[in-house]
Order: sequence, then C-alpha cells, then structure tokens
Amino acid sequence: MLKRAIRQAQARDMVLRNVAELVTTPTGTDGRPSRALTRQEAEAVLKAAEFSELHAYVVLSLTTGVRTEEARALRWDHVVAWIPSLKTWHPVTEVGFQHKKFAIYVWRADREGGDTKTRKSRRTLELPKLAARALRQHHTRQAILKLKVGEAWQDHNLVFCTSVGTPLDASNVRRAFRKITKRAGLGTAWSPRELRHSFVSIMSDQGVPIEAIADLVGHAGTSVTEAVYRHQLRPVITKGAQTMNTIFGDSRHG
Repeated sequence: MLKRAIRQAQARDMVLRNVAELVTTPTGTDGRPSRALTRQEAEAVLKAAEFSELHAYVVLSLTTGVRTEEARALRWDHVVAWIPSLKTWHPVTEVGFQHKKFAIYVWRADREGGDTKTRKSRRTLELPKLAARALRQHHTRQAILKLKVGEAWQDHNLVFCTSVGTPLDASNVRRAFRKITKRAGLGTAWSPRELRHSFVSIMSDQGVPIEAIADLVGHAGTSVTEAVYRHQLRPVITKGAQTMNTIFGDSRHG
C-alpha cells in the first residue's frame, strides 16, 4: 500500500514538472549584420550577373528593392505594361513587351499563406528601364526553355523558376547569387536580401526622402525603415550643416 502511494506521488510530480526545463538548448550565434553594396560594387554585380540565369532576378531586386520572397513569388500576370490609349495597366502576357512603361504588382510572397509580409507591402512599382529590359530578355529565354523542355515543364506562371518551371528554392538562389558576387570580385559572403539593403542605400545617397523610400520598400511608416535600414540611410542630421554651408559658405568668419 505504501509503495503504491509513493508511485502515485512520483507520477503526480512528473506531470507537474516542466520537462522542457530538463533540456539544455544550444547557444546560438549572432547573425551577420546586413550590408549594402556601394554604387560601384552594385555596377560590378550587375555586370557579373549578365550571363547568369539569375540576371533578371538580380536586376529587379537591386533596382526596385523587392524582398527576395516577393521576387520568387512574382508571376508573369503581375508584370504589367501601361497602355496610354486605355489609361490602364495590362499584363505583358496579354499585351507583350512592345511598350514604353512597365510595372510590377507586388502582391504575393514565397511565405506561408502566399501573401506579402503586411497589407502595406502590397504595392505597384514602376520598373526602371534596366529592369524592364532584363525581364523582356528573361521572358524570351524562358519561352525557349519551355519549348526545349516540352511536357516536363510545370507551368506555375512564375517569372523566376527552375529549369522545369517549379518554384525556386531560397538556398539555390543564395548559392547562385554568391557565384555572381565572387565573379564581381566581392567574395561569397553576400546574400540576395542585401540587394534590398543596397537599393535603400543608393536611394538615400541620391537624396530620395525617407518617406518615399518607405513606400517603395513596402513599409507601413518611416520608423520601420529607419529601424531596419539605419546603417544604409544617410544621416538626416547632416542636412542642416550642409545647407548652411551652401548658403553662407564655410570660409566666412564672423
């Protein structure tokens, strides 16, 4: 009887204890802070990417600031051309690339649920000519690849996909991108997400207001942009001194 009571007490004690406390978790290491390419480095990366299958991906990411998961989820029906006579955007899958102005609908992401990071992240971005040209070339190459692959092609309507049309894996994109940065003479310690950081840095260096940058990268407000990209943003506090130097000159003495 006594033994039975002891066993019951031990069982109750086991249930009441948090077994997670018995587990020794490994100590994690701090992640490397993200960096941004300088303008010269960005030009070197663009040149090194010209003969890569990731060329249009790199150009689009660097010149529009889209997230890597947004780029991987981009579909051809979300690449649109402006039709002046109709005053509307139409998918290039319907109207082709023989137009002057293009944009992308950033509505989806390669993440759980398939949506962008936040509702504010849903945005329409006009494409720089460099990105529009890269996508036009990419579309042509993809059409040729479809014919070559034939029935093995799995049509997900993705702009960026594998050689058989399936979604790109993030790790494969990272490996391909590091080959590009190595070819550009920058080593292999770079990741695709740093193209977005580079976009922010280049915009800031060109004097684009932080409010506009926040809209471009899909942030709900400037506080998020300042917190995430504080190292890439040009310090606004220098503006006052620079302006006064321009007005009064730095050689005047009172």
